[in-house]
Amino acid sequence: MDVLSLTYGQFQTVYNVLSFALASMIATTVFLLAAMGRVLPRYRQAIIVSAIVTLIAAYHYWRIFNSFEAAYVAVGEGDPLAEGRTIMDVTYALVAGEGFNEGYRYVDWILTVPLLLFEAIAVLALAPLVRRGLMLKLIPAAIAMIVLGYPGEISADTTTKAIWGALSTIPFLFILYVLFAELSKSMRTQPEQVRKDLNGLRWLLLATWGVYPISYMFPMFGFDGPDAFVWRQVGYSIADVLAKCWFGLLIYKIAREKSRYDSPQFAEDEFKEAPSSMGGDRA
Repeated sequence: MDVLSLTYGQFQTVYNVLSFALASMIATTVFLLAAMGRVLPRYRQAIIVSAIVTLIAAYHYWRIFNSFEAAYVAVGEGDPLAEGRTIMDVTYALVAGEGFNEGYRYVDWILTVPLLLFEAIAVLALAPLVRRGLMLKLIPAAIAMIVLGYPGEISADTTTKAIWGALSTIPFLFILYVLFAELSKSMRTQPEQVRKDLNGLRWLLLATWGVYPISYMFPMFGFDGPDAFVWRQVGYSIADVLAKCWFGLLIYKIAREKSRYDSPQFAEDEFKEAPSSMGGDRA
């Protein structure tokens, strides 16, 4: 829920963290598209999807940023710095009307969360049947998790938030089961460094996705008002940067490692390694 007023520090904190997230998404998109040719063709689909994720997120952060900037304006009669006041004394009030539209976040998540899971599977280049089976489990669960969480996010009633939050947790736990139990079977055939990176990828998802339910439950713990609003924006934004930008860069790293493992010629061209050091062509 929107708060009616923010202090100067609170406004600047949200303003700057939204700006940081927007810049991070744009920069990551440009890098991934520019670096796509540095992996073998079979892994480029995962890089393209990673770039699509950060591009979608960049668009929505642009909308969120503009919505926030328009929703809160500096208030005060005359010169806000007159009569001994400082910039820190300026307050920002919510403009009557549409307010701050945080619904953009849920539109973003319902598009990008399934794609994040897709790119994690795509970069492994698994057998078609195995990949299809994992997708059929993960993608619907990801959509259900976001859809079920939205009614609680927009509700001011604690009981309603708790019910929808609990329902949203069910597909979340199922996703974790697939990632940590079923995906482990497919990881056994991957190179050692790729297995380590994939394990880090799974823990990154768990750590960053864990921020969302914590922020979601702020009002249920009595933590509300301007401070809760600010910390929620900071938490969501930092988690988004890690779950999309850092995640995409890890996907790129895994694609590079698998390309290196698959092709001695690629290893020689990209890493200046002799083919013999790779133990032969495993493609």
